[in-house]
Amino acid sequence: MKKIFAPSLVLILSMGLLEILALSGFLNQSLIPAPSDLFKVLFEMPEEILQGTQETLLNSFLGFLLSAVFGLLIAFVFSLSKNLRDAILPFAVFFQTVPIIAIAPLLVIYLGFGAPTVIASAFIVSIFPIIANTLVGLESYPKDQLDLFKIYRASPFQILFKLKLPSAYRHIYAGFKISAGLSIVGVIAGEFVAGGGLGALIDSARTQQRVDIVFVALFILALIGLFYLSVLALLNFTICKKRPL
Repeated sequence: MKKIFAPSLVLILSMGLLEILALSGFLNQSLIPAPSDLFKVLFEMPEEILQGTQETLLNSFLGFLLSAVFGLLIAFVFSLSKNLRDAILPFAVFFQTVPIIAIAPLLVIYLGFGAPTVIASAFIVSIFPIIANTLVGLESYPKDQLDLFKIYRASPFQILFKLKLPSAYRHIYAGFKISAGLSIVGVIAGEFVAGGGLGALIDSARTQQRVDIVFVALFILALIGLFYLSVLALLNFTICKKRPL
């Protein structure tokens, strides 16, 4: 409860201070709108905001889900073959350095406007932390226990799932938390060029000089990020409760 109370109090006080500064004329409301103006936007265009939120939430979730599935599979395959990992991983790291906003126009050409491009953008941005963290985690197992598995002639898959994977859990969880946030970044980058969601709403507000709409969209994006982190924390709590690590 204390973890929620203190940030909530800071948020309320900050909003109150901004409202007072805006009403007293100390803030230029064309650059920093008053909090009351943000609530007016919610009542002014509820359908557009609701539809944009739903699209961004769904596409970021699908992008994150795909990156989680394929990221884990790729990391597992790399962990079974050092030669394969050494041959392909440098290209994955190189590809990661290319900004997604530069790749997004290519995705539009390949996949067209709409959800496929947005999901692909989220997938590309969010898969690499899962691969990297999982690989590091799979190498963090107790070495003496590996000798024990070899004595009993355990197969590579038995070593992977009974020794390496439990040791890698916390690294995988950390990778998931990073990727959840990056999936939202990827979705917004995709929506800027492919349309739809809160990204298109922000882009449209930019052309109209409506900073109040932009602030509302940013606030909703932050809430989506907090929602993902809360769900992951709940899953982590459930897993650790059933099987302490």
